[in-house]
Amino acid sequence: MFSKKFTLKVITAFTLVVAIASCSKEEAIAATPKSQNAKYQPILLEVYKSPSCGCCKKWISHIEEQGFESKVHHYYNFTEIKEDKGIAPRYRSCHTAISTDGYAFEGHVPAKFVHQFLKEKHPKDVIGLSVPAMPVGTPGMEVGDKFQPYRVLLLKTDGTYEIYANVQTYEEQF
Repeated sequence: MFSKKFTLKVITAFTLVVAIASCSKEEAIAATPKSQNAKYQPILLEVYKSPSCGCCKKWISHIEEQGFESKVHHYYNFTEIKEDKGIAPRYRSCHTAISTDGYAFEGHVPAKFVHQFLKEKHPKDVIGLSVPAMPVGTPGMEVGDKFQPYRVLLLKTDGTYEIYANVQTYEEQF
């Protein structure tokens, strides 16, 4: 009914499936390309904040819920960190987060924009992003259903900025 050639192909395919199925989990993982079996590594942000700041704690929860890992450093006066990163006083807020590649995220920058920024290539004169002051409704600054539209700024080493995002509604942050 079936040709010998067809039967031989079926037997070969069956033997291959059985051989693969009988491999141990370790052998299967070893045979998988490294890019497929590497564990997901969250992006680390070093966060500098006051030990008593509740809105900073809420912002840290926000970024962790969005896939970041945080290492929190408590300081009463961390102006020096902001100065070292080149963040001018008019762009400052209550906390500063620094990525492993040295970018600064000042204030209540939504994780959505941090992720987006870190995927992009930037010229050497870019410091990072800032949401100056503490706009009501930003991640960590929720007050009921109140929301204040705000801008996410792209900071540059010469003290200037560009508008990175205009956030007009609470939902646009996520």
